[in-house]
Amino acid sequence: MLFNSLPFAIFLPIVFAVYWALRNSLRSQNIMLLTASYIFYGWWDARFLSLIVASTVVDYLLGQYLAAATNALKRKLLLTASMIFNLGLLGVFKYYNFFMENFMEIAHSVGLHTNPVLLKIALPVGISFYTFQTMSYTIDIYRKQLEPTKDFIAFAAFVGYFPQLVAGPIERASNLLPQMSKRRYFDYQKAVDGMRQALWGFFKKVVIADAVASLVDQAFGDPNGFSAIALITGALLFSIQIYCDFSGYSDIAIGISKLFGIDLMQNFRTPYFSRDIAEFWRRWHISLSTWFRDYLYIPLGGSRGSTALKVRNTFAIFIVSGFWHGANWTFIIWGLINALLFLPLLLAKRNRSNLNDPEISDLHRILLTFSITTIAWIFFRADSLSHAIDYLQNIAIWNSGKSLSIKPTLVVYIALLFFGDWIGRKHDFALNTLSEGILSKSPWLRLTLYLSLAYLILLYIGGQQNFIYFQF
Repeated sequence: MLFNSLPFAIFLPIVFAVYWALRNSLRSQNIMLLTASYIFYGWWDARFLSLIVASTVVDYLLGQYLAAATNALKRKLLLTASMIFNLGLLGVFKYYNFFMENFMEIAHSVGLHTNPVLLKIALPVGISFYTFQTMSYTIDIYRKQLEPTKDFIAFAAFVGYFPQLVAGPIERASNLLPQMSKRRYFDYQKAVDGMRQALWGFFKKVVIADAVASLVDQAFGDPNGFSAIALITGALLFSIQIYCDFSGYSDIAIGISKLFGIDLMQNFRTPYFSRDIAEFWRRWHISLSTWFRDYLYIPLGGSRGSTALKVRNTFAIFIVSGFWHGANWTFIIWGLINALLFLPLLLAKRNRSNLNDPEISDLHRILLTFSITTIAWIFFRADSLSHAIDYLQNIAIWNSGKSLSIKPTLVVYIALLFFGDWIGRKHDFALNTLSEGILSKSPWLRLTLYLSLAYLILLYIGGQQNFIYFQF
């Protein structure tokens, strides 16, 4: 079920009404959330619900066994079982064909003829998100940083919580699970704040991301036929598309969650105002970046130790992060590029030099970082390495050809996006800053702004597209 769809517009008010009608029973509320979450996910393909249920049952039981175990070897074996199960799901559904196809190519290159069995199965929506969520639960219990819950319904609701189930944020059990285990009360101001954030998210997704999608598809679909200017524009538009698409989803998820009295972690903090690539990764897909930091980078040694170890750990976290996004060499190269950009900052001990919020005097560094990030995004968007290289070559030789037709209104919407992000860069999202700041004393102007955004969303929602991160 898509957020930007008619079924969801019917689904959400019903769930909201029933949920708060059950406000006197926490268990009933959690059962309602769990039921709604399974309906939400099963709307795509009910068969894949079995994977979520299996992941929930396995990690719930392993969490109980881990907490009870005192023998160090037994604890390691239980944690290993959790890792094998969760990574095994990803391996089968997401990476099996990739490894088999590459093995076949290598074998053929040395004269061996193989015919491996390839799986003809669809990638379950959101599998990378909920497997990482359940893995963090067992890892934290193993580290004795978290006590396992004995409430299976609360745990199942944590794993399957529908606002963030299919595209994050990737929640930690230490944040979301306690909220599933305690009484929740309706907070009017939190609900209003959530509706504002969801409205801003819908604006980014429907009005901007979906509108630029066709232009991006044109440029990347025929890089030999478009001019260099058009290809540069296409790359810039993809940077905007993926940001608005993914951060828009996160804003909607976080905003909707507030309607149920539940807080999700912030997933984006105006990443395109970053002044270097290290700051970009502190602001982009924060839930994934911090997951890899806490469960891969730091256990490997982080930025401690010798220079060789720092280099190894940097490449490890970025390449794995790239591979997490998909079974394609383009994602691995994208991760490699980001590692190469990050490494000089780490070695020079400048990777944490931009911890304050950016100012207008930082514009030149912001533009440079955005330009570098856009080049890297070309590999992320391309279908193959040859496609990405072809795209860049046609820019480098200043290819002549067709131009992209961009409507002036789209330029205005993008300008509004960056204006909103800039004034809201020190807060969670733009509408919150506007409503509590500039427009705080003018309810009519606030209402006009909200209605204008809602009108634009309704105007453009007919051309709905899937969220990009559903494929990951």
